[in-house]
Amino acid sequence: MLNIKELTIKEAGDMMKRGEITSVNLVSACFKNIEEKNKELNIFLEVFSDVLEQAKNADEMIKNGKGTRITGIPIAIKDNMLIMGKKTSSASKMLENYTATYDAFVIKKLKEAGAVLIGRTNMDEFAMGSSTENSAYGPVKNPIDPSRVPGGSSGGSAAAVVAGMALGALGSDTGGSIRQPASFCGLVGMKPTYGMVSRSGLTAMSSSLDQIGPFAKTSEDAEIIFDCIKGYDEMDSTSINFPRTRFRGVSPEPGSGEDLKKIIGIPWDFLKEGVDIEVLENFKNVVEKFKKAGYEIKDISLPYSKYSLAVYYIIMPAEVSTNLSRLDGMRYGLRKEGENLPTGKAGIFDTYKKSRSLGFGPETRRRIILGTYVLSHGYYDAYYNKAWKVRRAIMKEFQEIFKDVNFVMTPTTPTPAFKFGEKKDPLAMYLCDIFTTPANIAGLPAISIPSGFSSLGLPFGIQFSGPLFSDESLFAIEKDLRDNI
Repeated sequence: MLNIKELTIKEAGDMMKRGEITSVNLVSACFKNIEEKNKELNIFLEVFSDVLEQAKNADEMIKNGKGTRITGIPIAIKDNMLIMGKKTSSASKMLENYTATYDAFVIKKLKEAGAVLIGRTNMDEFAMGSSTENSAYGPVKNPIDPSRVPGGSSGGSAAAVVAGMALGALGSDTGGSIRQPASFCGLVGMKPTYGMVSRSGLTAMSSSLDQIGPFAKTSEDAEIIFDCIKGYDEMDSTSINFPRTRFRGVSPEPGSGEDLKKIIGIPWDFLKEGVDIEVLENFKNVVEKFKKAGYEIKDISLPYSKYSLAVYYIIMPAEVSTNLSRLDGMRYGLRKEGENLPTGKAGIFDTYKKSRSLGFGPETRRRIILGTYVLSHGYYDAYYNKAWKVRRAIMKEFQEIFKDVNFVMTPTTPTPAFKFGEKKDPLAMYLCDIFTTPANIAGLPAISIPSGFSSLGLPFGIQFSGPLFSDESLFAIEKDLRDNI
């Protein structure tokens, strides 16, 4: 019997090419784990009815020599990416009956490559959260310890890979929603450079921050998924037509004769407060292993970047307020009729109020209200405009830093996976994103890789952020150092 929990995408692809297994075998093994554990863990909101048909078609592609590195591989999809003919609810009652009329760009690319789309995974409603406790359909449990959260907002996608319900998954990352679940679940999770992967067909949360990226067990696997879904898309005005490249500071071109230093910058001032003792100890141990692996470690200062979290929680809610305004019960979304007026017709304001109050959960409503406030007359300049000025300063700060270092390294999260209900204060929950938000604010690529376990057996993750378009090198650094960590 296949051990899907240990099998990598690369290994599975090689085995299918050699005829040792089929995509149908892989799907059947995933189904077995879904049947055994999904009811308890609440990972999949829907397993697609045509999965076996997809797998049979993939086997034919491989048999006919038309397979790619991802052909026949079972992939889980976060429930905010459109798949034509399938429901896409963003884990919200507001869109519980919405059926997609077209494929998202990334879905189209996966289908063309012959990947098998297993189903749609649970998430924080409209991607708003750091724990996947905010889903309208109940929380996702961490397969490593079901009493703890898997991270958010892409918690279902991360949990699907760890639980052996898929070999890889797609998530979306607005302020850490791929990297934080990857850290909590012991996976590789990657947020690409803004614009490298099209957002067309992704339910918008915060348009200037959102990016789609992969979850996988190894960097090779994550790179296989990334290579499939990246690319220019004329349907996305922020899409970038950028050629495949490897950042020269890490991997010089063969035959170039270059022997460039590999320099990692560490902003130690970021790590002074609020970081779990074991997380900090793990981080320091990993730093020493990097040194032994031949990397130069350099202390750096990021005085503006420490404001990234504050900037994020101004810009993100503002864009949430704008993007979700269309979900009003009139044009889109759940509709609940208001009280009748003397004319016998339902009052439009009351209909709006009831539809949005019942359609959106507490966290979504909180962020809509906050975003509407910072965009309102009298506060736009005081908050929103000021946040954008600081954002530009953060971008410039990273540009200067990357003249001296190849990567910036931090823990991915300040704590390991926490227990359900442990963070009742919204501000305490928001602080989970303190290390991940700078990359989104600056549009940088960033990756979380596993770095060990706590005394309770909970995974740790370390994060690398790189210069714009250094995406390929982020995968390379994990490969370089896996044997040393």
